[in-house]
Amino acid sequence: MVNKPLLFAWITSIIAMVGSLFFSERMGFIPCTLCWYQRILMYPLVLFLGIAFYRNDREIYTYILPISIIGIVMSSYHYALQKIPSMHEFSSCTSGVPCTGQYINWFGFVTIPFLALIAFIFITIMMLILWKRK
Repeated sequence: MVNKPLLFAWITSIIAMVGSLFFSERMGFIPCTLCWYQRILMYPLVLFLGIAFYRNDREIYTYILPISIIGIVMSSYHYALQKIPSMHEFSSCTSGVPCTGQYINWFGFVTIPFLALIAFIFITIMMLILWKRK
């Protein structure tokens, strides 16, 4: 039987990874420091969730939840830096590309950290569904 929450979480992580690589490698957007940290959190999820889906490991949420929750916090902070002008003074990016920069701004609110935030939230929800089914 296919474990749908696990499959959906894995597909989400793949889309997030491919999307970030598309933005940097194809579009030429240079990732800022916080973008790199979000990638460090997202990329292993592709491997972990893929192996868990293959093995039908319903206990993977114990490992994925902490990573995805940290990703939510980091993406939320990064998004706030971009969208709330008074937060600019709290930016942790001191060299290279500023974390307050917005390569994309679709519909006036969709930025790259927002896309990462949505991915981390969706993965977290899928892991909570796995946890509740236990």
